[in-house]
Amino acid sequence: MIRTTGIFLFLCIAACASPPVNRVSDRPLTTVEAVEIDQYLGIWFEIARFPNSFEKDCEGVTAEYAWRDDGLLSVVNSCRKHDLDGELKVATGRGKVVDQDTNAKLKVSFFGPFWGDYWIIDLAEDYSLALVSEPKGRYLWILSRTPTISDEVKSDALSKLQSFGYDTSALYFTKQPGLN
Repeated sequence: MIRTTGIFLFLCIAACASPPVNRVSDRPLTTVEAVEIDQYLGIWFEIARFPNSFEKDCEGVTAEYAWRDDGLLSVVNSCRKHDLDGELKVATGRGKVVDQDTNAKLKVSFFGPFWGDYWIIDLAEDYSLALVSEPKGRYLWILSRTPTISDEVKSDALSKLQSFGYDTSALYFTKQPGLN
């Protein structure tokens, strides 16, 4: 029993280890004013992310959101290990809206009772692009409804992130189908 508990504790510590903070602003992070959850649901392609342990060596990353029967959100993250032809890895979790006034602050869980912040900090009017982070600036994602975005959209997203105080030089741009 002690050995099992020790292994569980080690796995928990490894899973809960935080990446560095890549946000250099002292100004509190804010979210968008409103999110229509039904419009946000569906498949998103990861364009870029701050490196983190749970997406190590992941390419072709997608996230799919849908309602569950219990009123929570289904969160299915998929990636290919090492390259776009690599082994498919899928993580299934759940999400919940924690700010009913805006729907822009959510929590997600992939591991038992542990929940992480998921804040929508910018969202295109047509829901084609989303910038997602958490209050401390350790995690950041640029998500798109398509596997690729134009240079103009990319430049605009990076400018917004810099205005929010993020060090965009720390972003990793994910390989997606259709990219060279």
